[in-house]
Amino acid sequence: MTALEQHLAEVMTMPPAQLRSLWRDTYRCPAPDIGPDLLRRGIANRLQERVHGKLPNAARREIDRLRKRVERTGKAGHMHAISLKTGTRLVRSWNGKSYHVLVCDEGFEFEGRHYASLSHIAREITSAHWSGPRFFGLKKRSGFTPKAAANG
Repeated sequence: MTALEQHLAEVMTMPPAQLRSLWRDTYRCPAPDIGPDLLRRGIANRLQERVHGKLPNAARREIDRLRKRVERTGKAGHMHAISLKTGTRLVRSWNGKSYHVLVCDEGFEFEGRHYASLSHIAREITSAHWSGPRFFGLKKRSGFTPKAAANG
């Protein structure tokens, strides 16, 4: 058994008063007014972060996005979100010029500047409002069906 596993096992059997003390030592602030189960989970999470590191920024952003969706809709199911790995390079030709965008941990890099969304970059390139994912070919227009040519 590793030292972390042993420490986690001890946390799982601690009484509430001892958990509050350990919380204070671990987080360097008083324990919040929550039950022992949540105190254990919070302490265990922090101990594991110290050994294994925190969640990657992309995972934290995805959790935040899902949390907001649950607050808004009551559901967290998959809604065909686009997931791009850090380091991916997106290329788009527009009016005879090739544009390159780098996917970063926190947004996108285009021509040496940082952007929060692909839509901002698409607007920069075209001077018009575009869906960034659609402009870069990551998403098709939903519900679009071309009209038949008029006879006559």
